[in-house]
Amino acid sequence: MATQGEAAHRPDGEVVELCRELIRIDTSNYGDEDGPGERLAAERVAGWLDEVGIESTLLESEPGRTSLVARWGDGPGDPLLVHGHLDVVPAAADDWQLPPFAGEIHDGQLWGRGTVDMKDFDAMVLSVIRSRVRAGLPPNRPVVLCFTADEEAGGRKGAEFLVREHPDLIADCTAAIGEVGGFSTSVRGQRFYLIEAAEKGMAWIRLKASGRAGHGSMINQDNAVTRLAGAVARIGSHDWPVRLTPSMEVLLASVAELAGTTATPDNAEALVEEFGPASRMLGAVLRNTVNPTMFNAGYKVNVIPGRRRRTSTAASSPATRTSSSQHSRNCAATTCRSRPRPTSSHGARPSAATRSMPSPSHC
Repeated sequence: MATQGEAAHRPDGEVVELCRELIRIDTSNYGDEDGPGERLAAERVAGWLDEVGIESTLLESEPGRTSLVARWGDGPGDPLLVHGHLDVVPAAADDWQLPPFAGEIHDGQLWGRGTVDMKDFDAMVLSVIRSRVRAGLPPNRPVVLCFTADEEAGGRKGAEFLVREHPDLIADCTAAIGEVGGFSTSVRGQRFYLIEAAEKGMAWIRLKASGRAGHGSMINQDNAVTRLAGAVARIGSHDWPVRLTPSMEVLLASVAELAGTTATPDNAEALVEEFGPASRMLGAVLRNTVNPTMFNAGYKVNVIPGRRRRTSTAASSPATRTSSSQHSRNCAATTCRSRPRPTSSHGARPSAATRSMPSPSHC
């Protein structure tokens, strides 16, 4: 027989409203010193936890780049770490059907930056915990809650900062639940429960080209923009070969068995298509991927600049992280100088700049 508290327990009761409030706090991460930071969102989360008697600790790697750690329950057993991030990738309002930071509900769906990555998960965690506390349902083991800054730029100002400067807050956790990590899908009527077993790496590569500056009306055979544009085109259109990692070999072998065939590099893409919408993400781990993401130069429309630069993101499969960025530099080597930026492992999927995503108005 359920107690009165258990009967009143509605773990999903606040998810939508909590998520809407988080979306309305702009925590865009531009990957540099610009951006609003995560302080306001962390304070809001701390307030929600305080309402149900859970004390939080706010920690900053630098002003505004705020992460939160809290502990719920004191039962026996090893603590479980439940973590999410508070920052989001930027959103240009002109690209959206609805304002990206308004948290509007339209056609039965919540719209806004963060509804997929990952203020939705943050809201789910908070809704469940607030409901359980109010219903008098403590966890069977201690739960450490962690909401971090800077995940969208590699985590150096968030998760890495916590591990390096405050390891005591999470050192006793023996298991963790966070972003992605696995999901379920159906293939030919069979339900699959996918579990993350490897991560793609990420490398930012900055290319620079030099040429002869001059007036835009004159002939110029040494145009830095033209030279760099050619390098960008070669990198962006490069056809990367399929390379099956051990994890993907196991996954595709299971699908091939259902399809009555054997998994090989030649039919890997066809097997991934069996996953339907999930193939957009899984297809990105069959090979290395590189996408140009930024391009800038010049100071006036009728002046040819002497220098131009752009940045691309190279997301590599776990076994080929070095070869991916090196090959990208080789693609550009005939005309440009390339300089790798710091490489990091970033989440359980391709990087934010390269992974397959829903249309901009939904993510």
